[in-house]
Amino acid sequence: MRKLSYLIATSIDGFIGSADGDGEFFTKYVDDAYLEWMFAEFPETLPTHVRRHFGIDDRPNRRYDATIMGRGTYAVGLPQGVTSPYGHLKQYVVSRSLQEVPPEVELVAGDLVAEVRELKRQDGLDIWLCGGADVAAQLVDEIDELVIKTYPCFLGSGMPLAAAGFEIREFALDSVTSFKSGIVVTTYTRKR
Repeated sequence: MRKLSYLIATSIDGFIGSADGDGEFFTKYVDDAYLEWMFAEFPETLPTHVRRHFGIDDRPNRRYDATIMGRGTYAVGLPQGVTSPYGHLKQYVVSRSLQEVPPEVELVAGDLVAEVRELKRQDGLDIWLCGGADVAAQLVDEIDELVIKTYPCFLGSGMPLAAAGFEIREFALDSVTSFKSGIVVTTYTRKR
């Protein structure tokens, strides 16, 4: 069975962006060592146009062949004309307000949990939950793996990692990878 993996960038205090969802400031901490690691470990999590820019667009998907993102996450690239940000993956956008998306993107406006459970039963690589906080909250009990990229900054407020209600959900630590830039990538598996 496929896993749902929430791979996300966050501040030390658990925010994935400003209150309006902007997370562009995280890029200032990215160095060559971190990029090379991401290219090797998670090449499919880089948008298609970024993969082309770095010359890694021919690298095969290692872990994921599908991504789920909220409308806010999807909308980030729209002003630049990026309507299929992860064209190398099967893309699902969760939204009740969007009326149409390009053919290579599937709109999920109904029961998100049921959709994810069906995707998990299908053959393939794992499913990447790309963001954001509201979608993560809806899927919190379906998340099988957390890959938390913690950046060395403290924001104080903003968009949380997940806007889920309080409940203890236990995970086991799998790995920790740190970089001189201060970025720490921690991977956890859901205890079931």
